[in-house]
Amino acid sequence: MTELQTGAIIESGLADWQILQQDASGFATLTLRGRWISDQPGVVELRVVAADTGVAVSRETDWQAATTEPDGSWQATLRVPAGGLYRLETHFKTTEQPQREWATRGDMRHFWGVGDLWVIAGQSNSAGYGRGPVYDPPELGLHLFRNSESWTLAFHPMNDSTDTAHSVNREGANPAHSPYLNFARLLKQQLGYPIGLVQTALGGSPLSQWNPTENDDAGLYKNMIHCIERVGGAVRGVLWYQGESDCDPTLAGTYAERFEAMVKAWRTALKHPDLAVLTVQLNRFFPQPENGEPMTDAQQRGWSIVREAQRQAAHTLSYVAVVPALDLPLSDLIHTSPAGNMLLGERMARAALGMVYGRRIHYAAPDVRSARLLDDGKRVELIFEQVSDRMDNIERGSICFVVEDDAGSVAINQVAYPMDATIQLVLGRALVGRAVVHGAFGCNPPIAPVDMDRLMPMLGFYGLPVS
Repeated sequence: MTELQTGAIIESGLADWQILQQDASGFATLTLRGRWISDQPGVVELRVVAADTGVAVSRETDWQAATTEPDGSWQATLRVPAGGLYRLETHFKTTEQPQREWATRGDMRHFWGVGDLWVIAGQSNSAGYGRGPVYDPPELGLHLFRNSESWTLAFHPMNDSTDTAHSVNREGANPAHSPYLNFARLLKQQLGYPIGLVQTALGGSPLSQWNPTENDDAGLYKNMIHCIERVGGAVRGVLWYQGESDCDPTLAGTYAERFEAMVKAWRTALKHPDLAVLTVQLNRFFPQPENGEPMTDAQQRGWSIVREAQRQAAHTLSYVAVVPALDLPLSDLIHTSPAGNMLLGERMARAALGMVYGRRIHYAAPDVRSARLLDDGKRVELIFEQVSDRMDNIERGSICFVVEDDAGSVAINQVAYPMDATIQLVLGRALVGRAVVHGAFGCNPPIAPVDMDRLMPMLGFYGLPVS
């Protein structure tokens, strides 16, 4: 069969549209291998240029000679600075034709860059099930490693299973809109280099499928590690929205310890002790009663217990941030709408900029610090941190709190807002014995208070002792 190619052939090391993870010094090490075809001896050369101008990125990445072997193979290593998009050019320069402009052609790689990679993991709200119109277009410099294990521009739906290379996270229905294109867009705007997303999420997936410490056959964990290895073995962090499948009363109580074990297992597997994990505290859920029966008290508590575990994770684990979603609109009974996803992507981007990239911005949600009984014995004061203005509620009559003591449930007659970082609960009776407060209780709590300056809702909490 006649050989169709000639010159320098790239066989491994880089794909069109690929984003390489930069290291701590702001560079990526690019190692390429291939073969050369010529009836004359010579050398393979390669260079990196800006895709929009054709100008060499640096002297170190201008035409460089590869290690060119007589057996027809070659390899080369380049250190490429963060940025892009780039074009990689190769050619084969023979001893009889030393002029570079007329060297024998070589393969190229187009529209790739060096920046940061973020893994998309979790269940359906990470996979992206928001339905309805929204303007969230693709953009050069925002790229996605899809389920087909190919790099492309990032566009919705992220978890499209066309030509999937792994059935373990194949969706049963077509997904739609997710928060993460807007997340990546805002990071690229602020950081000035490309962002790559690595899709591994699956709708309905329980924590056990992501946690190798509780499940030897954690297929989604294995697939996530596999995909990270396929993109080079290093990423900046994980975008995690999961928990709905673990709100069952038999699972919720252990979510905190299982989540911590999972994060530690990820960090060990990736040899990345500071791997960033940006997690979303659960939004609301509109249950459909079975046989006309409403959710039980234990089922309602499951949602609050998981939210509390997510809140606590940001306190107990380094490089874990949690962002609220309680105020975001839904497009069905449980999935955040496209409009909500746009806001969620912005919140997650701000969390990344603050926690991971060290920007001095106010990104954290209002978080309750303590609860104390005031002098009159019938008011509980909740004290919040991470408040830039004051705690308030657009619906003053909304009571999303529950107070319980040794005598049972305590009626809350009013929620008062003193126009600062506190909230007061006016009780129907004096407390008896030990008392606790739950905030944003249950699967579908009433409207929660917000930091009015940022319209950022408080994080839901559970079992806060009253001192």
